[in-house]
Amino acid sequence: MFKPFSNDTDTLNINGDALVIANDTARLSISGDLTIARDKTGLTTALALQKAVNAIVDALQNDASLPTKLPDEPPKPAGKTDNPFI
Repeated sequence: MFKPFSNDTDTLNINGDALVIANDTARLSISGDLTIARDKTGLTTALALQKAVNAIVDALQNDASLPTKLPDEPPKPAGKTDNPFI
């Protein structure tokens, strides 16, 4: 079972690997190209997508310590660093 934001190793594939949701404790990454046809296979695909999005929304809504915004990643450089190779 896919648990959003629970670790940084799980992935969820929808419709084979047409759409991939990669887990992380701070951010999820969604990539791919998903086609939903107007047939029973499309319904199965749409329900899988809905289940994934609902789980993401539930995880966010139930997080009592949800910040307003995460800091940008990677952090912006704080200053100038000498090049150790010259």
